[in-house]
Amino acid sequence: MFYRATFLAGLAALTLAGCTTPAMRYPNATPEEVAAARYVDGGPPALTLYTMINNRSDAGAHSSLMISAPSQRVIFDPAGSVRARNVPEVDDVLYGVTPEVERFYARAHARETYRVRIQRIEVSPEVAERALKMVQAHGPVSQTQCTVATSGVLSQLPGFEGVGRTWFPNKLADELAAMPGVTEQVLREQDADDKTLAIAAFEQRSGDSDQLSQ
Repeated sequence: MFYRATFLAGLAALTLAGCTTPAMRYPNATPEEVAAARYVDGGPPALTLYTMINNRSDAGAHSSLMISAPSQRVIFDPAGSVRARNVPEVDDVLYGVTPEVERFYARAHARETYRVRIQRIEVSPEVAERALKMVQAHGPVSQTQCTVATSGVLSQLPGFEGVGRTWFPNKLADELAAMPGVTEQVLREQDADDKTLAIAAFEQRSGDSDQLSQ
């Protein structure tokens, strides 16, 4: 009974904290839109885990994974709530993750009520491509299951045997932190507790840039 109560409490915390699908969701991008947005980072293949943490309670609120593979860079944002019309999405995978999109994604989550724990680990090209294929085949993720989905992907990759499947964002982040080669930073900002403002500003900036380039 104790474990069941703890599990249900954890699910409630995730739901309240924001590990839920957004009220506004754009339709899946077409294959042509995904292909046109393709971005290759050019650096070493790497995986970056984002963990959103409540500043008041220190409870983990959301998990997501950026995959920098040789073929392209994407963000697997299961049941995420940061979506922009300028960033093509198919079933919780965000495409066209340029440096500008990467900064927008992290900063949209960091605000007066939440900080973002960002952990990066370099991997082989084969592991990065495998992770990419796994998230592309995963399909949309149900509410509150962001960390289950993210940890499920990581736990199946070679070299990540120490990462277990879990519901809890902080637990996943701590397990990744124990791996050799992980670098870490924490992003804090004092923006208002309304991600839609950051999303609208990014869409406006991107729209203005598109118009100037035409």
